[in-house]
Amino acid sequence: MATPVATTRRLPDEANLRALIGRHLGGGAVPRRIVVVEDTTEFFQIDYNAVVVLGGTPYLMRNYEREGRFGLDDEPKYWVRRAIDLTTGATKVIKLVFEERIETRLGAMTIECVRSAAKEAAILELVGDHPSFMHGHSVVDAAGNVVRVIDYIPGPRLDRVVERLAKDHERYYFTELAPLLDRYRDICRAIQFLHNRGFRHGDIRRDHVIHDRDTGRWRWIDFDYDYSSGANPFGYDLFGLGNILIFLVGGGDVTRHGLAAAGSPALARLAPEDMNIVLGHRVANLERVYPYIDPALARVLRHFSAGANLFYETTDALLEELEEVVFR
Repeated sequence: MATPVATTRRLPDEANLRALIGRHLGGGAVPRRIVVVEDTTEFFQIDYNAVVVLGGTPYLMRNYEREGRFGLDDEPKYWVRRAIDLTTGATKVIKLVFEERIETRLGAMTIECVRSAAKEAAILELVGDHPSFMHGHSVVDAAGNVVRVIDYIPGPRLDRVVERLAKDHERYYFTELAPLLDRYRDICRAIQFLHNRGFRHGDIRRDHVIHDRDTGRWRWIDFDYDYSSGANPFGYDLFGLGNILIFLVGGGDVTRHGLAAAGSPALARLAPEDMNIVLGHRVANLERVYPYIDPALARVLRHFSAGANLFYETTDALLEELEEVVFR
C-alpha cells in the first residue's frame, strides 16, 4: 500500500486565485479577501470561500456535507466539505481528519468503532475506479493530515430512492423490488471484494449508498470507520448489509409503532423473535407483515432477526441464498 506523500509546490498568488475563481464561478463569486490554508488541522476555522491547497492544487471551500444517520439527519459534518477544484472546475468532496471513537452493540457484543483517515485512504487506493465505490485520492497536508479528495457523485441516497418508489408495498414488491435487489447484489459483491482483501467498510448504512445518476450504479461512500473484530471480523459489515436488505424489502422501516398507527392486523402476528436483532423496534421477519414475500427471501431476512440461530459469516453465504429468491 502506497503512503500518501505531501507535494511541495509554490502557493498560487492571489491574482491567479481570483482569476481561477472568476473563470469557474463567475466574477461575482470572487471573494473580497482570499484566505489560503495549507494546514487543515483546525477544520472548524476553515471558512466558506477559503482556498485550501493540497498537493499544490487549490480547492475553494463551499458548504458542509450533511449527516444522514437516523436521529442526526441534516446535522453538518464540519470535517467534510463540498469544494471546487480551481484547476479544473470540478466539484469535489474534501474529507478532513476528524478523530472519533464510538461504541455500538451487535446483540450481546459491544463493538468499538474508530474513524481512520489512513484506512479510508488505503481503500480508495485499493478500489481505484471500481464502479461500486466512490473514487478519489489522498493527500498529506502541510501538517501531516491525511486528507481525502473525493469525486462528487451526482444522485440521491439509496433510502431516498426507496421512499420515492414504495408508496404501495404490494405494487412496489412485485414491480420495483427485483431490479433493486440486482443493484443490492452488486453492492454486496463490492463488500465481498473488500473482505477478500482483508478490509471492512466499517459503517454500512443505507445513507452510505448513492445512486449514481450518470452510471445507474449504486456506490459505497464513507468507509473511514474501522472496528474491533469479535469472533467474525466481518460480522458488523454483514449486519449492516442485512439492515439495508430489510429496508429494501420493506420499502422503508417497518416498525411496531408504524403498524400500530396504521391499525395493521400484522401487529398481532408479531413475536419478539421477529424483530431486528439490535434495533428491536424494527421488524426483520417481514413475512409476518407481508405474506406474499418469497419464502427464500423471508429466510434470508430471518438471519437478521432476534430469533435467528445462525448468522451469515461471509458475503458469499448471503449472496448464495439471495440467488434462490424469485418473484412470482
